[in-house]
Amino acid sequence: MTEMSLYHQLAESVGAPGSARIVKIFQALADEDEAKVLVASSPPASVDEISEKTGLPGQYVQEVVDTLFKKGLIFKSSRKDPQFYYRVRHMVQFHDSTAVARDVTPELIAMWQDYMAHEWEAYRDALMKVMPRPGLRVIPVNVSIQPQTQILAFDDVKNLIDEARSIAVTPCACRSVEKKCDSPMEVCIQFDRSADYAVERGTGRKLTRDEAMETLKIAEENGLVHSGSNQRGPGRVICNCCDCCCMFWGQMGYVSPSRFRAVIDADTCTGCEFCLERCRFDALSLDDGQGVVRVSPDDCMGCGLCLTVCPEQSIDLNVVREEDFVPV
Repeated sequence: MTEMSLYHQLAESVGAPGSARIVKIFQALADEDEAKVLVASSPPASVDEISEKTGLPGQYVQEVVDTLFKKGLIFKSSRKDPQFYYRVRHMVQFHDSTAVARDVTPELIAMWQDYMAHEWEAYRDALMKVMPRPGLRVIPVNVSIQPQTQILAFDDVKNLIDEARSIAVTPCACRSVEKKCDSPMEVCIQFDRSADYAVERGTGRKLTRDEAMETLKIAEENGLVHSGSNQRGPGRVICNCCDCCCMFWGQMGYVSPSRFRAVIDADTCTGCEFCLERCRFDALSLDDGQGVVRVSPDDCMGCGLCLTVCPEQSIDLNVVREEDFVPV
């Protein structure tokens, strides 16, 4: 197998057949031996199996695997004794794992910027057409919901943190690449296996539960939207997204709203417009005739950021979607 065909095979494996840009990114990240090891690690394989497939010595393969793990190109399978490894599987994983590697270069970031500007939209749209459901869901900020509301465990960021076995924080991969704003960078919270992976790679640092809650508070104060796995279980991550860098921003096919919607008390709203500045979804508007803010039901994603800046406490979150809106 020629060197060039190795890299084209890797590009195809992450869903980018024929993409010269993705071939170029793989070439920047992996030399020929490393590319051979990547090709040989699908399906998941042990070092001995990779050695047999590639003809490379076992000890050398282990060194290559360790290097590729740090680069974000190889992952450790849950199958151990012996340890199995598998290569990066899709474009989102490829982008996120390599963009925050400790030794990432400005040249690699520039390559990702070029890909995102010219090819990402088509890949994203094709991905959403085959997804059975949105992958992420907006999670409300950690504020008090109306007393009559029964907030569920998977809607509560504090509960998600309390239930996690392990917690880490990593840089935001999207902002690491796009660099379009000065929002806080180190606010991507990982849980359990994802947290362990980030710490082992050196791309994340461990957090206590209190530190995790403080990180979420910083994100809220900077107007970042919490989003997590679209499931009732704890999930693996809480992203904190901005509208200028997030690779899935505004894509309803990939990001689902929360079960909540903002509601405004017209009797106490003074029309100060602080909430309009905070809302990232253009879901709020000032009713000039009444001098109060109105909510667009179709645009509100239920993030709750507007609540955090209302000086009159005129905004609440109401449940507008049933529990079964969130997949099991």
